Amino acid sequence: MEAARLLRQGIAEAEVARRVGVHRQSVNRWAGELAAKGRRGLKQAGRAGRKPRLDEKDLEKLERGLQRGPEALGYSNGLWTTARVAALIEQEFGVEYHPGHVWRILRRLGWSCQRPSGRARERDEERIRWWKQVRWPAIKKKRAGRGASSSSSTRAD
Repeated sequence: MEAARLLRQGIAEAEVARRVGVHRQSVNRWAGELAAKGRRGLKQAGRAGRKPRLDEKDLEKLERGLQRGPEALGYSNGLWTTARVAALIEQEFGVEYHPGHVWRILRRLGWSCQRPSGRARERDEERIRWWKQVRWPAIKKKRAGRGASSSSSTRAD
């Protein structure tokens, strides 16, 4: 609407594009719509691309399923992966999503990527400290000492 206001003031399309922060071709298309249909023509622009396969009601149901946790679906741990979420979506709604695209749905729901710390529960900090201080220095390679120089010198005498 800001672009329409500027165009009606007679400002050049390139300048409007710069001020609004869009490509000049977009402003050119808007100017054509404005001339043909007025401001109403600009408001009628719908969403671009394919309609989503899950509506708002489906997303609410999916969120409830995610909050129950993966254990409720029979998984052994409480870690949601995109493959598991894709399986949940297919099971609940009959819609297939590639696991590589599920993150968009999760982001839309406000879920973020969480990675486990990766440390074993059986981790023995005292034994690790001993290994670093005693065992590692004993087996670590030492630098070779300075020996005699090579007999194949490349320098001219």
